Amino acid sequence: MRTPESVAIDSVPGIEEIAGLDPRALPDAVLASREPLLLRGLVADWPLVQAARQGSRAAIEHLRGFDTGLPVTALVAPAEAGGRMSYNATLDGFTFVPQRQRMTTVLDALEAYIDDPTPPGLYVGSTAIEACLPGLVDADALAMGDRDPLVSLWLGNRSRIPAHQDVPDNLACVVAGRRRFTLFPPDQLPNLYIGPLDFTPAGQPVSLVDMSAPDLDSFPRYAEAQRHARVAELGPGDALFVPSMWWHHVEGLDAFNMLVNYWWRRSPGYMDTPMIALMTAILCMRDLPAHERAIWRDVFRHYIFEHDDVVAAHIPEGARRALGPLDADVARMLRASLLKRLNR
Repeated sequence: MRTPESVAIDSVPGIEEIAGLDPRALPDAVLASREPLLLRGLVADWPLVQAARQGSRAAIEHLRGFDTGLPVTALVAPAEAGGRMSYNATLDGFTFVPQRQRMTTVLDALEAYIDDPTPPGLYVGSTAIEACLPGLVDADALAMGDRDPLVSLWLGNRSRIPAHQDVPDNLACVVAGRRRFTLFPPDQLPNLYIGPLDFTPAGQPVSLVDMSAPDLDSFPRYAEAQRHARVAELGPGDALFVPSMWWHHVEGLDAFNMLVNYWWRRSPGYMDTPMIALMTAILCMRDLPAHERAIWRDVFRHYIFEHDDVVAAHIPEGARRALGPLDADVARMLRASLLKRLNR
Protein backbone atom coordinates (compact mmCIF):
# COMPACT_ATOMS: atom_id res chain seq x y z
CA MET A 1 0.00 0.00 0.00
CA ARG A 2 1.14 3.54 -0.47
CA THR A 3 -0.31 6.76 0.81
CA PRO A 4 -0.51 9.86 -1.39
CA GLU A 5 2.97 10.67 -0.03
CA SER A 6 4.20 7.38 -1.62
CA VAL A 7 5.21 5.85 1.72
CA ALA A 8 5.36 2.07 1.42
CA ILE A 9 3.12 0.37 4.00
CA ASP A 10 1.82 -2.92 2.65
CA SER A 11 0.97 -4.61 -0.63
CA VAL A 12 -1.47 -6.94 -2.28
CA PRO A 13 0.38 -9.41 -4.56
CA GLY A 14 0.53 -7.89 -8.03
CA ILE A 15 -1.77 -4.95 -7.30
CA GLU A 16 -0.50 -1.58 -6.12
CA GLU A 17 -2.48 -0.38 -3.13
CA ILE A 18 -3.14 3.28 -2.35
CA ALA A 19 -4.82 4.68 0.75
CA GLY A 20 -5.84 8.17 1.79
CA LEU A 21 -7.01 9.52 -1.57
CA ASP A 22 -9.57 12.31 -1.63
CA PRO A 23 -12.50 11.02 -3.74
CA ARG A 24 -13.25 14.58 -4.85
CA ALA A 25 -9.70 15.09 -6.11
CA LEU A 26 -8.69 11.86 -7.80
CA PRO A 27 -5.34 12.16 -9.59
CA ASP A 28 -5.25 11.60 -13.34
CA ALA A 29 -2.41 9.16 -12.68
CA VAL A 30 -4.98 6.88 -11.04
CA LEU A 31 -7.75 7.26 -13.61
CA ALA A 32 -5.33 6.84 -16.53
CA SER A 33 -3.35 3.93 -15.08
CA ARG A 34 -2.60 0.96 -17.31
CA GLU A 35 -2.32 -1.30 -14.27
CA PRO A 36 -4.97 -2.22 -11.68
CA LEU A 37 -4.97 -0.14 -8.51
CA LEU A 38 -6.57 -0.98 -5.17
CA LEU A 39 -7.87 2.20 -3.52
CA ARG A 40 -8.50 1.42 0.13
CA GLY A 41 -11.27 3.40 1.79
CA LEU A 42 -11.90 5.62 -1.22
CA VAL A 43 -15.68 5.85 -0.65
CA ALA A 44 -15.73 5.03 3.07
CA ASP A 45 -17.63 8.24 3.82
CA TRP A 46 -20.57 7.52 1.53
CA PRO A 47 -23.87 7.26 3.50
CA LEU A 48 -24.63 3.88 1.94
CA VAL A 49 -21.26 2.52 3.06
CA GLN A 50 -21.91 3.82 6.57
CA ALA A 51 -25.29 2.06 6.56
CA ALA A 52 -23.75 -1.17 5.27
CA ARG A 53 -21.26 -1.18 8.11
CA GLN A 54 -24.21 -1.44 10.48
CA GLY A 55 -25.30 -4.64 8.72
CA SER A 56 -26.98 -5.95 5.59
CA ARG A 57 -30.48 -5.06 6.71
CA ALA A 58 -29.45 -1.48 7.42
CA ALA A 59 -28.00 -1.23 3.90
CA ILE A 60 -31.18 -2.66 2.37
CA GLU A 61 -33.32 -0.22 4.34
CA HIS A 62 -31.14 2.65 3.14
CA LEU A 63 -31.69 1.58 -0.48
CA ARG A 64 -35.48 1.44 -0.06
CA GLY A 65 -35.52 5.18 0.48
CA PHE A 66 -34.39 5.76 -3.12
CA ASP A 67 -36.51 3.16 -4.95
CA THR A 68 -38.64 4.59 -7.78
CA GLY A 69 -40.62 1.40 -8.35
CA LEU A 70 -39.18 0.88 -11.81
CA PRO A 71 -38.45 -2.75 -12.74
CA VAL A 72 -34.90 -4.04 -13.10
CA THR A 73 -33.53 -7.21 -14.64
CA ALA A 74 -32.61 -9.76 -12.00
CA LEU A 75 -30.75 -12.99 -12.78
CA VAL A 76 -32.25 -15.82 -10.73
CA ALA A 77 -30.35 -19.09 -10.34
CA PRO A 78 -31.20 -22.27 -8.41
CA ALA A 79 -29.31 -22.90 -5.20
CA GLU A 80 -27.32 -25.73 -6.80
CA ALA A 81 -25.66 -23.22 -9.16
CA GLY A 82 -23.72 -21.94 -6.16
CA GLY A 83 -24.16 -18.35 -7.30
CA ARG A 84 -22.34 -18.92 -10.59
CA MET A 85 -23.95 -16.86 -13.35
CA SER A 86 -22.64 -18.59 -16.45
CA TYR A 87 -23.41 -21.24 -19.08
CA ASN A 88 -25.09 -24.53 -18.42
CA ALA A 89 -23.12 -27.74 -18.98
CA THR A 90 -23.96 -27.94 -22.71
CA LEU A 91 -23.44 -24.23 -23.46
CA ASP A 92 -26.87 -23.96 -25.06
CA GLY A 93 -28.30 -21.99 -22.14
CA PHE A 94 -27.39 -20.49 -18.80
CA THR A 95 -27.42 -21.32 -15.11
CA PHE A 96 -29.88 -18.47 -14.49
CA VAL A 97 -33.16 -17.06 -15.74
CA PRO A 98 -33.52 -13.30 -16.26
CA GLN A 99 -36.65 -11.83 -14.69
CA ARG A 100 -38.05 -8.32 -14.64
CA GLN A 101 -38.74 -7.40 -11.03
CA ARG A 102 -39.30 -4.24 -9.07
CA MET A 103 -36.31 -3.22 -7.00
CA THR A 104 -38.39 -3.54 -3.84
CA THR A 105 -39.11 -7.19 -4.75
CA VAL A 106 -35.40 -7.85 -5.21
CA LEU A 107 -34.57 -6.20 -1.89
CA ASP A 108 -37.32 -8.15 -0.11
CA ALA A 109 -35.92 -11.42 -1.47
CA LEU A 110 -32.33 -10.57 -0.58
CA GLU A 111 -33.37 -9.68 2.96
CA ALA A 112 -35.35 -12.92 3.29
CA TYR A 113 -32.30 -14.96 2.18
CA ILE A 114 -29.74 -13.31 4.50
CA ASP A 115 -29.74 -16.17 7.00
CA ASP A 116 -30.28 -18.96 4.45
CA PRO A 117 -27.04 -20.96 3.96
CA THR A 118 -28.08 -22.21 0.50
CA PRO A 119 -30.33 -19.57 -1.07
CA PRO A 120 -31.20 -19.22 -4.73
CA GLY A 121 -28.82 -16.92 -6.54
CA LEU A 122 -30.13 -13.41 -7.12
CA TYR A 123 -28.10 -10.86 -9.04
CA VAL A 124 -28.81 -7.44 -10.56
CA GLY A 125 -25.96 -6.20 -12.73
CA SER A 126 -25.04 -3.22 -14.88
CA THR A 127 -28.12 -1.16 -14.02
CA ALA A 128 -28.03 2.63 -14.27
CA ILE A 129 -28.43 4.02 -10.77
CA GLU A 130 -30.22 7.17 -11.88
CA ALA A 131 -32.95 5.03 -13.46
CA CYS A 132 -33.82 2.92 -10.43
CA LEU A 133 -32.28 4.56 -7.35
CA PRO A 134 -31.91 8.24 -8.28
CA GLY A 135 -30.04 10.32 -5.75
CA LEU A 136 -28.41 7.31 -4.09
CA VAL A 137 -24.96 8.50 -5.15
CA ASP A 138 -24.11 12.17 -5.08
CA ALA A 139 -23.22 13.33 -8.58
CA ASP A 140 -20.07 14.89 -7.14
CA ALA A 141 -19.17 11.91 -4.95
CA LEU A 142 -16.14 11.17 -7.12
CA ALA A 143 -14.19 13.75 -9.09
CA MET A 144 -13.58 12.33 -12.57
CA GLY A 145 -12.15 15.39 -14.28
CA ASP A 146 -13.46 15.85 -17.80
CA ARG A 147 -14.61 12.22 -17.99
CA ASP A 148 -18.34 11.56 -18.30
CA PRO A 149 -18.74 8.12 -16.72
CA LEU A 150 -21.75 5.85 -16.70
CA VAL A 151 -22.63 5.03 -13.07
CA SER A 152 -24.12 1.57 -12.53
CA LEU A 153 -25.08 -0.67 -9.65
CA TRP A 154 -24.47 -4.37 -9.10
CA LEU A 155 -26.15 -6.11 -6.20
CA GLY A 156 -27.17 -9.54 -5.05
CA ASN A 157 -26.23 -12.33 -2.68
CA ARG A 158 -23.23 -14.65 -2.97
CA SER A 159 -22.26 -14.80 -6.62
CA ARG A 160 -19.53 -15.80 -9.05
CA ILE A 161 -19.30 -13.83 -12.27
CA PRO A 162 -17.04 -15.43 -14.92
CA ALA A 163 -13.91 -13.64 -16.05
CA HIS A 164 -14.61 -11.18 -18.85
CA GLN A 165 -13.23 -8.01 -20.41
CA ASP A 166 -14.82 -4.59 -20.69
CA VAL A 167 -13.79 -1.97 -23.22
CA PRO A 168 -14.25 0.97 -20.80
CA ASP A 169 -12.00 1.70 -17.86
CA ASN A 170 -13.75 0.74 -14.64
CA LEU A 171 -13.64 2.19 -11.14
CA ALA A 172 -15.51 -0.37 -9.02
CA CYS A 173 -16.56 0.82 -5.55
CA VAL A 174 -17.73 -1.77 -3.02
CA VAL A 175 -20.47 -0.24 -0.87
CA ALA A 176 -21.86 -3.32 0.93
CA GLY A 177 -20.51 -6.78 1.62
CA ARG A 178 -17.18 -8.08 0.39
CA ARG A 179 -16.03 -8.81 -3.16
CA ARG A 180 -13.04 -10.72 -4.45
CA PHE A 181 -11.61 -9.74 -7.83
CA THR A 182 -9.27 -12.03 -9.73
CA LEU A 183 -7.59 -10.07 -12.52
CA PHE A 184 -5.59 -11.24 -15.52
CA PRO A 185 -3.62 -9.12 -18.00
CA PRO A 186 -5.13 -8.91 -21.51
CA ASP A 187 -2.41 -11.18 -22.94
CA GLN A 188 -3.79 -14.16 -20.98
CA LEU A 189 -6.60 -14.58 -23.53
CA PRO A 190 -5.21 -17.91 -24.89
CA ASN A 191 -5.14 -19.40 -21.38
CA LEU A 192 -8.64 -18.44 -20.23
CA TYR A 193 -10.76 -20.65 -22.53
CA ILE A 194 -13.24 -18.01 -23.66
CA GLY A 195 -16.72 -19.14 -24.67
CA PRO A 196 -18.77 -18.09 -27.70
CA LEU A 197 -18.40 -14.49 -28.86
CA ASP A 198 -21.99 -14.12 -30.03
CA PHE A 199 -23.90 -16.04 -27.32
CA THR A 200 -22.96 -14.72 -23.91
CA PRO A 201 -24.44 -14.59 -20.41
CA ALA A 202 -24.50 -10.80 -20.22
CA GLY A 203 -23.12 -9.28 -23.42
CA GLN A 204 -19.40 -9.94 -23.02
CA PRO A 205 -17.57 -13.18 -23.91
CA VAL A 206 -16.61 -15.00 -20.71
CA SER A 207 -14.16 -17.62 -19.54
CA LEU A 208 -15.53 -21.14 -19.25
CA VAL A 209 -13.25 -21.84 -16.29
CA ASP A 210 -14.91 -21.90 -12.89
CA MET A 211 -12.15 -19.98 -11.15
CA SER A 212 -13.42 -20.88 -7.71
CA ALA A 213 -12.73 -24.56 -8.50
CA PRO A 214 -10.74 -24.75 -11.77
CA ASP A 215 -10.77 -28.05 -13.63
CA LEU A 216 -7.20 -28.23 -14.94
CA ASP A 217 -7.86 -31.54 -16.69
CA SER A 218 -10.39 -29.82 -18.94
CA PHE A 219 -8.60 -26.45 -19.03
CA PRO A 220 -4.87 -27.19 -18.61
CA ARG A 221 -3.63 -23.84 -19.95
CA TYR A 222 -5.43 -22.10 -17.11
CA ALA A 223 -2.51 -23.13 -14.88
CA GLU A 224 -0.41 -20.58 -16.78
CA ALA A 225 -3.10 -17.91 -16.37
CA GLN A 226 -3.09 -18.57 -12.62
CA ARG A 227 0.57 -17.63 -12.52
CA HIS A 228 -0.37 -14.18 -13.80
CA ALA A 229 -3.48 -13.71 -11.64
CA ARG A 230 -3.79 -10.72 -9.34
CA VAL A 231 -6.26 -11.10 -6.50
CA ALA A 232 -7.81 -8.42 -4.33
CA GLU A 233 -10.50 -8.66 -1.67
CA LEU A 234 -12.47 -5.48 -1.07
CA GLY A 235 -14.73 -4.47 1.80
CA PRO A 236 -17.26 -1.64 2.09
CA GLY A 237 -15.62 1.64 1.12
CA ASP A 238 -12.82 0.11 -0.95
CA ALA A 239 -12.47 0.63 -4.71
CA LEU A 240 -10.59 -1.09 -7.50
CA PHE A 241 -9.48 0.51 -10.74
CA VAL A 242 -9.69 -2.04 -13.56
CA PRO A 243 -8.08 -0.80 -16.79
CA SER A 244 -9.72 -1.36 -20.15
CA MET A 245 -9.56 -4.96 -21.39
CA TRP A 246 -8.19 -6.52 -18.20
CA TRP A 247 -9.91 -9.82 -17.51
CA HIS A 248 -11.75 -9.86 -14.19
CA HIS A 249 -13.58 -12.60 -12.31
CA VAL A 250 -15.78 -11.21 -9.53
CA GLU A 251 -17.13 -12.99 -6.47
CA GLY A 252 -19.71 -11.65 -4.04
CA LEU A 253 -18.66 -13.17 -0.73
CA ASP A 254 -21.54 -12.21 1.58
CA ALA A 255 -25.29 -12.72 1.82
CA PHE A 256 -25.77 -9.14 0.64
CA ASN A 257 -23.35 -7.37 -1.68
CA MET A 258 -23.53 -4.14 -3.60
CA LEU A 259 -21.06 -2.41 -5.86
CA VAL A 260 -21.26 0.93 -7.64
CA ASN A 261 -19.04 1.34 -10.66
CA TYR A 262 -18.00 4.19 -12.88
CA TRP A 263 -16.89 3.36 -16.39
CA TRP A 264 -15.71 5.48 -19.23
CA ARG A 265 -13.75 5.20 -22.48
CA ARG A 266 -10.60 7.02 -23.46
CA SER A 267 -11.89 7.37 -27.02
CA PRO A 268 -14.52 9.72 -28.47
CA GLY A 269 -18.16 8.69 -28.22
CA TYR A 270 -18.55 8.36 -31.99
CA MET A 271 -16.12 5.44 -32.09
CA ASP A 272 -17.75 2.02 -32.03
CA THR A 273 -16.56 -0.88 -29.91
CA PRO A 274 -13.65 -2.81 -31.44
CA MET A 275 -15.70 -5.98 -30.98
CA ILE A 276 -17.60 -4.95 -34.12
CA ALA A 277 -14.32 -5.04 -36.06
CA LEU A 278 -13.49 -8.46 -34.62
CA MET A 279 -16.85 -9.96 -35.57
CA THR A 280 -16.66 -8.40 -39.05
CA ALA A 281 -13.12 -9.78 -39.48
CA ILE A 282 -14.38 -13.26 -38.59
CA LEU A 283 -17.03 -12.86 -41.27
CA CYS A 284 -14.69 -11.48 -43.90
CA MET A 285 -11.17 -12.82 -43.25
CA ARG A 286 -10.78 -15.69 -40.81
CA ASP A 287 -11.53 -18.43 -43.36
CA LEU A 288 -9.47 -17.00 -46.21
CA PRO A 289 -6.54 -19.10 -47.46
CA ALA A 290 -3.50 -18.71 -45.22
CA HIS A 291 -1.51 -16.70 -47.75
CA GLU A 292 -4.40 -14.24 -48.17
CA ARG A 293 -4.77 -13.86 -44.40
CA ALA A 294 -1.06 -13.00 -44.28
CA ILE A 295 -1.61 -10.27 -46.87
CA TRP A 296 -4.51 -8.82 -44.86
CA ARG A 297 -2.45 -8.98 -41.68
CA ASP A 298 0.03 -6.64 -43.39
CA VAL A 299 -2.81 -4.42 -44.62
CA PHE A 300 -4.11 -4.06 -41.07
CA ARG A 301 -0.63 -3.40 -39.77
CA HIS A 302 -0.22 -0.63 -42.35
CA TYR A 303 -3.60 1.09 -41.87
CA ILE A 304 -4.36 0.34 -38.22
CA PHE A 305 -1.71 -1.03 -35.90
CA GLU A 306 1.26 0.93 -37.26
CA HIS A 307 -0.70 3.87 -38.66
CA ASP A 308 1.16 7.18 -38.79
CA ASP A 309 1.08 10.46 -40.68
CA VAL A 310 2.96 8.96 -43.61
CA VAL A 311 0.16 6.52 -44.55
CA ALA A 312 -1.97 9.13 -46.32
CA ALA A 313 0.60 11.89 -46.83
CA HIS A 314 0.50 11.39 -50.62
CA ILE A 315 -3.26 12.14 -50.77
CA PRO A 316 -4.50 15.75 -50.66
CA GLU A 317 -5.99 16.48 -47.24
CA GLY A 318 -9.46 17.20 -48.60
CA ALA A 319 -9.58 13.86 -50.41
CA ARG A 320 -8.43 11.50 -47.66
CA ARG A 321 -11.92 10.56 -46.43
CA ALA A 322 -11.56 7.47 -44.19
CA LEU A 323 -7.78 7.89 -44.23
CA GLY A 324 -8.06 11.37 -42.77
CA PRO A 325 -8.72 12.32 -39.14
CA LEU A 326 -11.70 10.53 -37.66
CA ASP A 327 -14.48 12.72 -36.33
CA ALA A 328 -18.24 12.38 -35.83
CA ASP A 329 -19.03 13.18 -39.49
CA VAL A 330 -16.49 10.70 -40.86
CA ALA A 331 -17.72 8.08 -38.38
CA ARG A 332 -21.30 8.49 -39.61
CA MET A 333 -20.11 8.14 -43.21
CA LEU A 334 -18.16 4.99 -42.44
CA ARG A 335 -21.04 3.48 -40.46
CA ALA A 336 -23.51 4.14 -43.29
CA SER A 337 -21.11 2.62 -45.84
CA LEU A 338 -20.58 -0.49 -43.73
CA LEU A 339 -24.29 -0.99 -43.14
CA LYS A 340 -24.94 -0.70 -46.86
CA ARG A 341 -22.32 -3.33 -47.63
CA LEU A 342 -23.44 -5.71 -44.88
CA ASN A 343 -27.09 -5.46 -45.85
CA ARG A 344 -26.63 -6.05 -49.54
